[in-house]
Amino acid sequence: MGIRFVLMVNKQGQTRLAQYYEYLTLEERRALEGEIVRKCLARNEQQCSFVEHRNYKIVYRRYASLFFLVGVDDDENELAILEFIHLLVETMDRHFGNVCELDIMFHLEKAHFMLEEMVMNGCVVETNKSNILTPIQLMDKTS
Repeated sequence: MGIRFVLMVNKQGQTRLAQYYEYLTLEERRALEGEIVRKCLARNEQQCSFVEHRNYKIVYRRYASLFFLVGVDDDENELAILEFIHLLVETMDRHFGNVCELDIMFHLEKAHFMLEEMVMNGCVVETNKSNILTPIQLMDKTS
């Protein structure tokens, strides 16, 4: 499968966006998010951006006040996932203009839509920013 989940978390550890590509109960999600967020936020900038947790490999990166965390299978390429995170941030930057936590909070449906355009069933299917943003821009025009 590849990608198991994508989380966007602020510096206080509050989840701002969560997208799962495998079934977990609400309690399992809450516990998993809490453990992963505590583990990643406790690390300093000199440590690498890869953490192993349970049966996942967590690849994370901090942009301004947001942490982008992606849980993947053990055999997934960490550098490719870092590139995916960077692409996601660049795409959001292009749409929102320097994306921040408030953009995610007030336009959560657009953030989910961008993620859904990029990832399907845990596999990255689109990497072209224009192709990702075109449906969102069309929706903006009609509303």
